[in-house]
Amino acid sequence: MPDREVDFLLIGGGMASAHCASELRRRGAGGSILLVGREPEPPYERPPISKEYLRGEASREDAHVNGGRSWYEENDVELLNGKNVMGLDLEARTAKIQGGEEVGFDKALIGTGAMVNILRVEGAENEGIHYLRAFGNADAIRADAEAAEHVVLIGGSYIGCEVAASLTARGTKCTIVAMEEVALSRTFGEDAGRWFQEQLEAHGVAFHGGETLSAFEGDGRVRAIVCESGLSVECDTVVVGAGVRPDAMLAQRAGIEVGDGGIVCDSKLQTSVPGIYAAGDCGSYESVVHGRRIHVEHWDVAMQQGTHVAGNMLGDDADYEVVPYFFSDLADWASLEYVGPAAEWDREVWRGDRDGGEFSVWYLQGGRVGGCLSVGRSEDLAEARRMIAERVDVSDVADRIADVSADLASIS
Repeated sequence: MPDREVDFLLIGGGMASAHCASELRRRGAGGSILLVGREPEPPYERPPISKEYLRGEASREDAHVNGGRSWYEENDVELLNGKNVMGLDLEARTAKIQGGEEVGFDKALIGTGAMVNILRVEGAENEGIHYLRAFGNADAIRADAEAAEHVVLIGGSYIGCEVAASLTARGTKCTIVAMEEVALSRTFGEDAGRWFQEQLEAHGVAFHGGETLSAFEGDGRVRAIVCESGLSVECDTVVVGAGVRPDAMLAQRAGIEVGDGGIVCDSKLQTSVPGIYAAGDCGSYESVVHGRRIHVEHWDVAMQQGTHVAGNMLGDDADYEVVPYFFSDLADWASLEYVGPAAEWDREVWRGDRDGGEFSVWYLQGGRVGGCLSVGRSEDLAEARRMIAERVDVSDVADRIADVSADLASIS
């Protein structure tokens, strides 16, 4: 017999669980809710840890979801911070909590997020090598950077570029070393990626593309990074942004289906076990919008999916049809927004003023919009979202997308 029973068990202390809890209460769910998270903090937004929090411009409290602990107390949502769910018994529908407590549940959400990829190369034991996933990581990076003469960022995607911009804005010399030839090109292509790289370089960030790290050199503290090409860059602090992988270990141990994109969900975000859902970075789902299984790592997706799961827990039985959205900032130099995601594309259509920093890039595949990047043209995204959701064929009207005087709403 379990030590106690709850109606809704929310596993993971991030955006998905927090917004699932708030939506359950907003819709009048009166059952008991237990939210279990491994971090000591109440649920918080992660984007600030590479941006305003890292720069010292915002507090931890500013990032708290739902207004912090008081909301959970006022809405009778039990927060169990600093604890892991160690195991799930699917037949008994119980969860074993770190410390030994066994909790029975009716419905559950798994929102365990993702784990950073750790580089296993020579010299990785040196001090001064950081990975960024939580507040504590950002605190350590900021402290090291304040005393550093030169910080190297490994990786040319979001973490590498965002942290380089944030630290440079604080006065620290930064260099990015990346496998991709052009910054942010894996998601946005080389033309758009080159625009972002130009912004970084214009503010003093050096960029070495097409490089593969082979070793860290140091004397107990990192003093240089060395690449397979022979490139060596001296430094006294390193921040690694080598991507993440879904944290699906709990689900896998329990016997829930897991694939390359993490926990396998259907179009309603339900796992292979009825009444158990997954949301956010830890899983993939069958997208009725895209006509394929997708996995997206961004806070807005976790938020939207957590909200959607709450509805399905209450009987909506609805497909998840939100077109994914995400954003990124390079200090106050450039901000981007994106809807999609485009898995591949055969044509790019630019709309607006590239040189003036107000443009959108439309990624087309087979004549249909797969994604849209906006820099200073947020108004384009709503129409891009509509075209993605409705699978509008724009083969014959791509020139109208490029024409800033054309009304995008008339394209259908």
